[in-house]
Amino acid sequence: MNKLVLFDFDGTLADSAPDLAATANRMRKEHGLSELPYEALRPYASHGARGLLKVALDINTDHPDYAQLRAQFLQDYHDHMTELTHLFEGVAPMLTQLEQAGYTWGIVTNKLEYLALPLIRHLGLAETCAVTVGGDTTQHTKPHPEPLLYAAKKAGFAPADCLYVGDDLRDIQAGQAAGMATMVAAYGYCAGDESIGTWQADLTVHHANDIWEGVKRWANGQLPRPTPLAC
Repeated sequence: MNKLVLFDFDGTLADSAPDLAATANRMRKEHGLSELPYEALRPYASHGARGLLKVALDINTDHPDYAQLRAQFLQDYHDHMTELTHLFEGVAPMLTQLEQAGYTWGIVTNKLEYLALPLIRHLGLAETCAVTVGGDTTQHTKPHPEPLLYAAKKAGFAPADCLYVGDDLRDIQAGQAAGMATMVAAYGYCAGDESIGTWQADLTVHHANDIWEGVKRWANGQLPRPTPLAC
């Protein structure tokens, strides 16, 4: 099958929230604050250090100590990032289905390469992942389409032959801007977000087990055509 399926990483293939939340709580402890419940931190996992520093320490990017605290956060996370992170249920067999059916697949994440690549190897994905694009691989990050276009070109596919799967609005925006079909992984960190229906993705799935059926629908041209805008 001459098609490429690209995936976001955190919240789509891997549940990295436990390790990210643990880092946030260790930083709170260093600042004399009590730990936050995991449930309060989990929704911010897809926003990386920026989002977790905001919810954990109420630190914005314009704070004079932001750069130092971000560096501290990333170092702590790097030291602990393989302790609790795991693939979402159903991801491993879904990827096997893709491979056995002849699909090519890859990863496009905003996670910096020095964090993403070791995790991808740790989770056993590196050998069959055709292309990996991190947050510093290209000049721009999602929602800009450049990372997706770079991945497609590197893997040898036209954007029209690509599907991008992600759990954040910026994933869908990036896929649409790149001219790719898009799928929301609504089991990820956007679970329960009532705005998902407004993202205008081509497909939405609520479990990784459902991705394979969605891919087949896309590949067979069974997605509904968009309604033309009225003049």
